[in-house]
Amino acid sequence: MSDRNRFQPLDAGAVPRFAGASTFMRLSLARAEEVDLALVGVPFDGGTTNRTGARHGPREVRNQSSLCRRVHHASLASPFDLMRVADCGDAPVNPVDKEESLDGIATFFGEIAEAGAVPLTVGGDHLVTLPILRGLHKGRPRALVHFDAHTDTYDEIFGTRYNHGTPFRRAVEEGLLDPKRMIQIGLRGAISHAANYDWAREAGIRLVFIEELRERGIDDVMAEARALVGTDETYVSFDIDVIDPAFAPGTGTPEIGGVTSFEAQRLVRHLAGLHIVGADIVEVSPPLDGTGVTALTAATLMFELLCVMAEGMAARNGTS
Repeated sequence: MSDRNRFQPLDAGAVPRFAGASTFMRLSLARAEEVDLALVGVPFDGGTTNRTGARHGPREVRNQSSLCRRVHHASLASPFDLMRVADCGDAPVNPVDKEESLDGIATFFGEIAEAGAVPLTVGGDHLVTLPILRGLHKGRPRALVHFDAHTDTYDEIFGTRYNHGTPFRRAVEEGLLDPKRMIQIGLRGAISHAANYDWAREAGIRLVFIEELRERGIDDVMAEARALVGTDETYVSFDIDVIDPAFAPGTGTPEIGGVTSFEAQRLVRHLAGLHIVGADIVEVSPPLDGTGVTALTAATLMFELLCVMAEGMAARNGTS
């Protein structure tokens, strides 16, 4: 069987969508060295401070991704024809040992990077982004486009510096991200202290609150985001809570007044052409997602990201 035939979703006309193994987008299981784009799960929510359940995110997003199809309806992109894409399994985690989990996740993503594959990840809580960035680090801080209701740049919560409210502060401190090439979009919600955003602002991170996004519009804000990261290697992190809980209720820290699911798709489509070296979708909590709509939204956004990433890689490789 050729690679081109192997790395294709199951044909829903031959195998019903409710049948067969549960993999991302009904793709083959493979090793990172066999693919260009590695779809990966990180089933860890040991950094969650309130409502848990994101550890179950990868499994349920796999289930809901059975509804993903081969060709994007607007761009007509078929990522599976552009790049070798497969499900590369889950990063190893220890649900009772945070440090061991962080080390294991970083090692796992280091192996993906060493194999030359680009990861597209489903978490897990937002702390998982930190070890992912550690594993992908190649000596120079990356740019970041971050969609979220929260900055996740706190210093400590409950006396620990490693939780889902701190990953981007730690990533800047560790030299994994360049704060002056970071933009966080969709921020909102009451805060604990008036100084909560001071560290991020002083570090040079561009904060775009939901009010500014509404006033300026998606096209204008994303044009700024694209200009800020330019042609630099960029990581994309998408917290599902940037979406209003009316559309994505299954998350640990919901904030009303967010973007719609269609606006989320538009935000992701504006990433086309960026040099994306990895991306994640996090904070999907199936136990809080009675109808499965949050996991379905995450799976659809995963496909949107996959299309953008595959087209970008093909253009850089001269194979588009």
